[in-house]
Amino acid sequence: MQTHEETVQSQFDPRAAAYLTSAVHSAGPDLELAKVLVAHGVPAAAQALDIGCGAGHLSFALAPHVAHLVAVDPSPSMLAAVSRTAAARQLRQIETRQGTAESLPFADGTFQLACTRYSAHHWTRIEKAVRELSRVLTPGGHALVIDTLGQEDPLVDTFMQSMELLRDPSHVRNRSQAEWRSLMQSAGLSELEHAEWPTRLDFASWVERMRTPAERVAVIRSLQDGAPREVRQALRIEADGSFTIQTGLFWLRKHA
Repeated sequence: MQTHEETVQSQFDPRAAAYLTSAVHSAGPDLELAKVLVAHGVPAAAQALDIGCGAGHLSFALAPHVAHLVAVDPSPSMLAAVSRTAAARQLRQIETRQGTAESLPFADGTFQLACTRYSAHHWTRIEKAVRELSRVLTPGGHALVIDTLGQEDPLVDTFMQSMELLRDPSHVRNRSQAEWRSLMQSAGLSELEHAEWPTRLDFASWVERMRTPAERVAVIRSLQDGAPREVRQALRIEADGSFTIQTGLFWLRKHA
């Protein structure tokens, strides 16, 4: 029986290439806004950290706007993909480091920018992870958090979280906007800006990216087919199983 950390690694290690080319991960309005916020809000000499970097899309977007960026992830294959792509794009600012969000291998106040994108829903101890993010920031430093959001309606949220877990056993939980605000406030981070976008998940590529077993795919489709009308409407469930959730971006500053 694997630990959760081992499950995360076994899920994502063989899928680095799929995440590198994934349309959902490689582009989006959140990346465009992230570049603008960092370019205008963080000094060009800044040291930056990307927590749970995955295939590196946030690192690639932000690296040109900072002096040095450390991309951290528990998956060696993801880190190797980031290193190869950074070299190909001549992004010499990027360094990779293996590690987890809950135990960052850096001293207090190391970075002027700490960010994460599409990783936090895999964190088992999110309160500790957000405190770690804040700990490694300099006083007055900035944080950027991007993730798919949980639903405020408990019924809709239960269906969404169930689909996510069936598709990917390393999934823990998508946090709602209200939950994120409470976590950040507790970690000494003040919100400067927030934005949200609908994110459509094409069902076929969504399950293929994780190589979800056929029997679990069938359970997800059965769950969707039996969902009440309000769930189907809220998640915009389509005939082929594709559905839409929200991506949230939080731009924050650590208390000085």
